[in-house]
Amino acid sequence: MPRALIAMSGGVDSSVAALLMGRAGYECVGATMRLWDGETGGEKSCCTAADAADARSVAARLGMNYYVFNFTEDFDRQVIGRFVAGYEADETPNPCIECNRYMKFTRLWDRAVPLGCDVIATGHYARVTRRDDGRWLLRKAADGSRDQSYVLYMLTQEQLARTRFPLGELTKTEVRAIAAESGLLNAKKRDSQDICFVPDGDYAAFIRRYTGRDYPAGDFVDEEGRVLGRHAGRIGYTVGQRRGLGVAAGRPVYVLEKRAADNTVVLGEDSRLYSRRLTARDINLIPFDRMDGPVRCRAKVRYSQTEQPATAVQTGPDTMEVTFDRPQRAITPGQAVVLYDGDMVLGGGRICETEDR
Repeated sequence: MPRALIAMSGGVDSSVAALLMGRAGYECVGATMRLWDGETGGEKSCCTAADAADARSVAARLGMNYYVFNFTEDFDRQVIGRFVAGYEADETPNPCIECNRYMKFTRLWDRAVPLGCDVIATGHYARVTRRDDGRWLLRKAADGSRDQSYVLYMLTQEQLARTRFPLGELTKTEVRAIAAESGLLNAKKRDSQDICFVPDGDYAAFIRRYTGRDYPAGDFVDEEGRVLGRHAGRIGYTVGQRRGLGVAAGRPVYVLEKRAADNTVVLGEDSRLYSRRLTARDINLIPFDRMDGPVRCRAKVRYSQTEQPATAVQTGPDTMEVTFDRPQRAITPGQAVVLYDGDMVLGGGRICETEDR
């Protein structure tokens, strides 16, 4: 009988994933990753002791062995450390992508092997298929409103081959119904929404506490360099932000850019946030090893965005340039650009530059 390690967060999605893998003929082993020591998260946060207790309870009900793996040091280095470094470099990183890259699909697999597991299964809403030539493909979930393929674009051929997404063909309503019919205690549990280590959403305060460093105030300036006011430290602002600036400019203004050289934050009108072209690094391609020429696709530059028509060109072993047919708002360094062909994920990368507005 094949064996599957189920990444269990304590939520309904991973619990139903475990249930469905068992029904599919796998001997299932449950595992929760202990990623950080904070216990201040609200009900919308994840990775708490209560979540682990829920996961353990579900595993017991399903007759599964269950483990908690302490990955706090790895998480601190690979996820929190990169998150902080990104903000310090005037980027806006996505820690969920890094958690998937380094923790769920790398470190967790390191523990799956000695347990004799053949695959890892998670509660992500996405699908994995295999092409006739043996190439593994990542596809959107059948329920587009729940699709999580954006945060999975970094999966390699080796990882896709050993990964299962049992919820890929289901809606959230169907998942909750399966949980309720099976008597799972978390059938109605609220989804986690916040970054687990910043449950209050105040990234700047977290970074100051984490580093023990002060990030000095500086000037808000317009594109001509005229001073508009004072900011409270560049790490507290993101491209496209309007609220909380405390600037009386006589018109709505938005964060256009953060400049480390002179510790300024550039403000301007909304129309100045639009760009057509970006450069991305650390790229991962899924249906092919490299782009042999321009690739027509649809792309998005943030999780919540609808994909937009674009052309991608690989410019180096680990870089690409993406040009949108129409300018896109607030393309932000540190975020990911992900490419699609229909429901198939072509790949993606980390945004590092945008064209001058």
